[in-house]
Amino acid sequence: MSAHDPGETDPTLALLSVEEAARRLGIGRTVCYRLISSGELESVTVGRLRRVPADAVPEYVARLRTTARTAA
Repeated sequence: MSAHDPGETDPTLALLSVEEAARRLGIGRTVCYRLISSGELESVTVGRLRRVPADAVPEYVARLRTTARTAA
């Protein structure tokens, strides 16, 4: 792989693009934007860019798992 392969994720990034967050979650970009709009997935604005804090991804997954456990 090259030094900057778009398919490669950098675990040291503090902020992810929406596309990177969607890739980590295994969902599409549109669904990721929908999660951001609904407030289910945390995001911040940096200038004109929308970014997802890297730790917001596992937090979202943990909430999904907790919800699934309580529903079962």
